[in-house]
Amino acid sequence: MFVAKVTGSVVSTQKVETMRGQKLLIVEPYRIEPKERHELITTGRTFVAVDTLGAGVGDFVLIVQGSSARFTPETQKLPVDCVVIGIVDSVNLEKNAVYKRSDN
Repeated sequence: MFVAKVTGSVVSTQKVETMRGQKLLIVEPYRIEPKERHELITTGRTFVAVDTLGAGVGDFVLIVQGSSARFTPETQKLPVDCVVIGIVDSVNLEKNAVYKRSDN
């Protein structure tokens, strides 16, 4: 499971039947900055994820990849490799808030 930021969306009008109606987002995984450990920084990677929760651009979300992406009831029968499973409210590390949704 990873924390990622929604940076965009993908529109695909032609796709396999099981993917019709699925919202696709561009997500960018983040990690804790290793020296100060007071902020989240990008890993420099991006993925396309199926959104089952209604996340939007700028939201931090929880994603899972690989076979875990098909463990949700909504994605069991979908050909997916990455899915949004949560919208992050806050990230706290060593008593420091490194992210709060209400601040954004």
